[in-house]
Amino acid sequence: MGWGRMLLMGNVGQQLDIHDQRDELQRLRQDLSRNDDFRFEGKKAVQKLQKENDELRLYVASLIRLLVAKQVLTAPEIAQMVTDIDAEDGTRDGKISDPIQ
Repeated sequence: MGWGRMLLMGNVGQQLDIHDQRDELQRLRQDLSRNDDFRFEGKKAVQKLQKENDELRLYVASLIRLLVAKQVLTAPEIAQMVTDIDAEDGTRDGKISDPIQ
């Protein structure tokens, strides 16, 4: 490949170099296409998770408002419960790692 091939083989060597470069470009295009497909699938998965998260938030907010409206629980009681459950796994990080019971 390169100057050595061209000096030793002349035009044939140059044509071989061109062919090698075309093959490499094709391989790079295929790799790029696969990466684009992977990124697209990842983006779709994130969008699906965002939609599910938005829907869950809507349902949780509706349940909390219903519990407060029916005077089953007060807003401070719910807030305290969230704090207590968050701390149960040993870390107050705004998420739950233990099974929901």
